[in-house]
Amino acid sequence: MAQPVNLNRFRKAKARADKQARAEENAVKFGRTKTQKDLEKARAKAASDTLDGHKREP
Repeated sequence: MAQPVNLNRFRKAKARADKQARAEENAVKFGRTKTQKDLEKARAKAASDTLDGHKREP
């Protein structure tokens, strides 16, 4: 006889797999990850702050 299957566990695993597949499609569609966007934003802010720090006041 076959082992009983926990349907809640099966349902949740299927939902996780569907969500992961959708996330991968969106990553391909929209490009950069949130971490990459945050890193780029931080680098731009650091460059801007450095430039502003070197300005002379009239």
